[in-house]
Amino acid sequence: MTTKETPYVGFTCAYTPLPLIEAAGYAPFRILPMGDSPDRAGQLLHDNLCPHVKRVLDRALDGDLPEMVGVVLMNSCDAMRRLADVWPSVRPNDRLILIDLPFTPDEAAISYFSGELSRLEKTLADWSGKPVSQEDLAEAIAAYNRLSSLFVTLRERMLNGSVAGGAARIQDLYNRAVTRPFLETLAVMDEMISDAASAGSTGDEVPVYAFGNVLPDPEAFELFASCGASVVDEDFCTGSRAFSPMDVTASGNMLPQMAKALLERPRCARTLHGTKAGTLAQEVLDRAIACKAQGVIACTAKFCDPYIARMPSVRQILREAGIPLLHIEGDCTMRSFGQQRTRIEAFAEMLRG
Repeated sequence: MTTKETPYVGFTCAYTPLPLIEAAGYAPFRILPMGDSPDRAGQLLHDNLCPHVKRVLDRALDGDLPEMVGVVLMNSCDAMRRLADVWPSVRPNDRLILIDLPFTPDEAAISYFSGELSRLEKTLADWSGKPVSQEDLAEAIAAYNRLSSLFVTLRERMLNGSVAGGAARIQDLYNRAVTRPFLETLAVMDEMISDAASAGSTGDEVPVYAFGNVLPDPEAFELFASCGASVVDEDFCTGSRAFSPMDVTASGNMLPQMAKALLERPRCARTLHGTKAGTLAQEVLDRAIACKAQGVIACTAKFCDPYIARMPSVRQILREAGIPLLHIEGDCTMRSFGQQRTRIEAFAEMLRG
């Protein structure tokens, strides 16, 4: 397993097979769209492009990244493909692999994705100079699943209002978990879990369910709370979606099992159900009901076509269920998010009735 001196491999997507990177002897490092890097991505990419991709590129242009052995990008959308195109010109010393990510979790897609994971395994072995052992992969999956189970425990406590710092604290842990070796984060989370639970809510906040693509800044969740809305559950690719337990047995070839586990995790808007329309909307409604949310807040990046296409069905199904929806679009900066304070306060006040 990894240590503090372990070299990094960068990634940008919640569908990235993190245990495979750990098993290869690297620490996965998610290039989060955060920081104070100036807006320069427009010099290389179209201005009306996904701000998640642009903020990642801004960090690369600004030198706001650690030294990395290589970068694993998932071919999840056209914007990510454009990032893969331009990355070598910005960081020519980084090795890069682009992995195709199927849009559906059916049998054919799982088989294809398993082949892509095999290609990634071989590439990581080439980077390190040694093959990925099945023992190391099994150990990495076990550590990943341990992390995932601890996050489930924390989310259950958050639902009961017994996590000091609430959703902001848990988001900080998510950020740590995707930028440091697994064992480091496990030690921190084990200590936090063993501590006595303390109140995480004042009782004046209304419970809301939040979902979208990227919302990595803990300050955003603090903003919700300060406006009177307490996030009691969430589904973001920078949050719980990145840590869904993998049902993988350490026997035979584990890559097909990993491919299935990754493709069957909570879907983002670019993931489709092959035979049933509106699946994402139904899942949003089910999660909101399960956590007893009084309202739903959707936080999406501007120009994200998959979410633009899905939001009408989400709005309709929530309206039919009598659950109010607030949709916030941003450019992955707290500057733009903070401008929504008045809308969030009004939404929370409306929910209080």
